[in-house]
Amino acid sequence: MCHACVIENVKSNMLSRRDLFRGGLAAAGAVAAVSALPTPLFAQAAAPAKAHDLTHELYETFPTYFGAQQLFMEQKFSHAKDTFNLFEMRLSEHTGTHIDAPLHFTADGKSVAELAIEDLIGPLVVIDIKAKADASADAQVTPDDIKAWVAANGELPAGAIVAMNSGWGAHLATDRFRNADDKKVMHFPGFHVEAVQALMEAPSIKAIAVDTLSLDFGMSPDFIVHNTWLPSGRYGIEGIANLDSVPASGATIVVGAPKVKGGTGGPARIFAMV
Repeated sequence: MCHACVIENVKSNMLSRRDLFRGGLAAAGAVAAVSALPTPLFAQAAAPAKAHDLTHELYETFPTYFGAQQLFMEQKFSHAKDTFNLFEMRLSEHTGTHIDAPLHFTADGKSVAELAIEDLIGPLVVIDIKAKADASADAQVTPDDIKAWVAANGELPAGAIVAMNSGWGAHLATDRFRNADDKKVMHFPGFHVEAVQALMEAPSIKAIAVDTLSLDFGMSPDFIVHNTWLPSGRYGIEGIANLDSVPASGATIVVGAPKVKGGTGGPARIFAMV
C-alpha cells in the first residue's frame, strides 16, 4: 500500500473513534505518528518579544509533598573569609519547580538526563481551572476542560506541553499550598486520569504540568495519573509558576531540566517566550 494511502487509512480509522478528540486532534496525531515528521518547537512564527519566568524561587523551607524539609544548604566558603562564597546543597530531586521523569514511576523508563532536548521545548497550552479550584480544592483537569480549551483556541498544537493553571501558586507561602486536613490528607488540584488518557491519544503531546505539588490531585490514593502518564515515556512538571503571565495558547515553553545521570527528576528553571 502506498505511503499516502496508509496515512489516509489511519486518518479514516481515527476519525471514526468515539473519543474526546473525535475529528481534528486524533487525525493530526495519527498523521504525525505515521509520517514521523518532527513536531515544531516554537508556537509562534515570528521571533518572540518577551520571556516569562515560570519557576518558583527555591528555598530551604519550600513546601513539599511529604511535608518534611527537602533542601539543605551549608556554607563551606564565605567571601569575608575566603574571598568567595560556596554552598554545599543536599536536596530531594522532587523539590520546588521540578521535573518528574518517566523513571520516577517505572522500573526502567527514561531518566531526567535521557529526556530528548526536543522534548524540553514546545508550544505551551494553559488550561485555566481557577474557578473550579476556588470552588473546590479537589478540582481536577477533566476531558471537558480540554474540550473547552480546544473550542476556544483550536486543536492542541503538535508537540505541546499542557499545563494546569489552578491559581494554586498564590498559596505558596501558606499551609493551604499543601492543604492537609486533620487526617493528613492533602487537598489541591491536579489532572484527572481520564484527561491524561485523552491527551495520550495525541502521540506528540510531550508533557503535562501543574502549579501544585503533584500531577495527581492531593487526595489521590494511588498516584493513578503518575502511573498512567510517566510509563508512556512522557514527563511531568510540578510546581510550575506564574501561568497567569502567559496566554492560553501561543507561547513557547523551555524546560531547563537537570542532566543528572540516572535521575528520576530534579529542580528546573522553566520559562516561556511570547
